[in-house]
Amino acid sequence: MTKTMTPLLLLILLLSTTITATASTSAYPSVPTDCTVSTGDEKLVPVRREVYGDGRIFDISHRYTADMLSWGSNDGLGQFLWLPASMKNGSLANNSEMKLPTHTGTHVDAPGHMIDRYFDAGFDVDTLDLEVLNGPALLVDVPRDQNITAEVMELLKIPKGVRRVLFRTLNTDKRLMFKREYDSSYVGFTTDGARWLVKNTDIKLVGIDFLSVATHDHLVSAHLEFFESREIILVEGLKLDDVPLGIYSVHCLPLRLLGAEGSPIRCILIK
Repeated sequence: MTKTMTPLLLLILLLSTTITATASTSAYPSVPTDCTVSTGDEKLVPVRREVYGDGRIFDISHRYTADMLSWGSNDGLGQFLWLPASMKNGSLANNSEMKLPTHTGTHVDAPGHMIDRYFDAGFDVDTLDLEVLNGPALLVDVPRDQNITAEVMELLKIPKGVRRVLFRTLNTDKRLMFKREYDSSYVGFTTDGARWLVKNTDIKLVGIDFLSVATHDHLVSAHLEFFESREIILVEGLKLDDVPLGIYSVHCLPLRLLGAEGSPIRCILIK
């Protein structure tokens, strides 16, 4: 009996030690041991970061706020988060509710976004290939005075075999995603640029630094070039400022929204 209990007790001790050690980590140094009581004696300050692991991990997703950019709006997103159940009002726990368009902030498009027969057939965000959304990726700088045309795509000289590319444009320099007002002069793909990418590269994940991968004047036609094959996934609204050029491991995970043609997505880059 003693011989069988000793390893079990040791395992329990090791687990309890691990739990105690991870209760306060470098990521959340101010997490209290008792989360149900707030005495007011200590000033708790949450840490919000863009870069983790001594510069090894970059969060390239935009934070959701009421003032953030919203498609076609000059007033921003507006209130999207409510707290109908609050501990201060007697609830057992705080429980928030949110409501926002699926193409808000950093998000992913499914083929049904602009091709109705794909929408009717069920090609929603739950059908997107996670293997495409996760893996080696190349971050490139687009010439700052141009949209992404066929000519620009040729100039970028993206090697064959590269399957995931994040395009950083003038949008990042102008901080368009940080502004409340929608700016229709944003940089994106033209129809011929999208067609060139589809026909001449192995790219299956296209990421860009504005709410639309396509320019305002080529909004539908450029999207259709990408969507028709159902092989290319578009991730829009990426936060690419202060990220060095190069090759990373990208990790993007959309919500499993059955029937939705778009979803907010959390994307990170790992060196």
